[in-house]
Amino acid sequence: MNADLVLCADTVHTLTVGARPVEAVAVSGGVISAVGTRRDVRDWRGSGTEVVDLGRAVLTPGLVDGHFHPVAGLSLAADVDLSGVRHPEEVHRLLAEAAATRAPDAWVQAWGLDPNVFGGRPLVSGLIEDAVGGRPAFVRLFDAHSALATPAALRIAGVAGPREFDQRSTVVCDEDGRPTGLLHESAAMQLVLDHVPVEPVAYRAGRLHVLLAEMAATGLTGGHVMDLLGDSQDVLAAAEDLGDLPLRLRFAPWCDPGVDADGIAELIALQGRGGRRWQVGAVKFMLDGTIDNGTAWLETPDALGESTAAFWPDVHDYTSALRKLAAAGVPTATHAIGDAAVRHVLHALDGLDRSASTPHRIEHIETMPSALIGRFRRQGVVASMQPTHCSHFTKADHTDNWSVRLGTERAARAWRCRDLRDAGVPVVLGSDWPVAPFDAR
Repeated sequence: MNADLVLCADTVHTLTVGARPVEAVAVSGGVISAVGTRRDVRDWRGSGTEVVDLGRAVLTPGLVDGHFHPVAGLSLAADVDLSGVRHPEEVHRLLAEAAATRAPDAWVQAWGLDPNVFGGRPLVSGLIEDAVGGRPAFVRLFDAHSALATPAALRIAGVAGPREFDQRSTVVCDEDGRPTGLLHESAAMQLVLDHVPVEPVAYRAGRLHVLLAEMAATGLTGGHVMDLLGDSQDVLAAAEDLGDLPLRLRFAPWCDPGVDADGIAELIALQGRGGRRWQVGAVKFMLDGTIDNGTAWLETPDALGESTAAFWPDVHDYTSALRKLAAAGVPTATHAIGDAAVRHVLHALDGLDRSASTPHRIEHIETMPSALIGRFRRQGVVASMQPTHCSHFTKADHTDNWSVRLGTERAARAWRCRDLRDAGVPVVLGSDWPVAPFDAR
């Protein structure tokens, strides 16, 4: 064999377990053609073979992000980055600096705001209004499930009081019925987002290439994209006009509450569509929200009496939609953060034919009793988890908002990646970018 390239390292990880240590990898025509020891290299070399010995380095297969949002996330991560901010004064400074460069009526956007920054103070628009000088502003909280909108933004959107939604969303209001500026979940946030300027498709296509290249530089070769929102397909087409995407992407468009037979048929018809390096290959459900904003679905209420219901008004409709997609051979992935939500997904999946080509997944699984671990294994359900949510947004002493809401017992059974893996459950890890950083290292 005359390999084009041979890479050697003291430690080489592969996806199979062999009797011999692996120290060398041969590549021919862009494909791995052999693995072995350094002694094997002489059998792979030809006159044109390049041999690179990395010494004590570790060589690992390309990584796949199990859950992220690189396309829709371009809008989610627009303008001012607050993800690294840990003090309210820093929030004010960054927003003020952005506002100072803009016209009095220009929008200011920000993202990644951790509510723990404010030390338990109520989240209201007054926390950011002075910083932007009365301008319309839309500031997403770190989990992307809530946002703060300034009074100017609410006026532009015509939001002057509470609203009713088919989905589990809230325009938070004070005791007099006036909006506080806090918006929970996508339907409420969309009232304002409909008026926020959006970058052109061509500009986002360029940003997508830059973002995916940065991800590839950390070792990612692909990822599971848990949405196909808005004009995402237009952005992808424009991006591929610029050249091949640096990562391969597999998309799961959303199935929303209230979906009818035509909606189910459209989701089935989308499967397999795509471009050179992206393809639709699943469907995403949202069964609950988040613990931080009180919209998760817990078996008993959180410390504030919230997180008591599913995102779908009728969870039987969710079960019906999921089983129709499964019967058509469509893999499903369900966002289920609270223990009641996780239990219900397992119930909905119970009895379905198990197929390696159409595995069903539960996303996030932030708190779960031990009794449910065995059901994952027995039912062949994949656990898709984001442990960086824990390391970035909770504290060991349980004084953070997430832990306070759950209480000690439920906070202690959080992000059970190791327990699931030790029980033989397939565990998929992801970043949920832009909620958390994408670098898996």
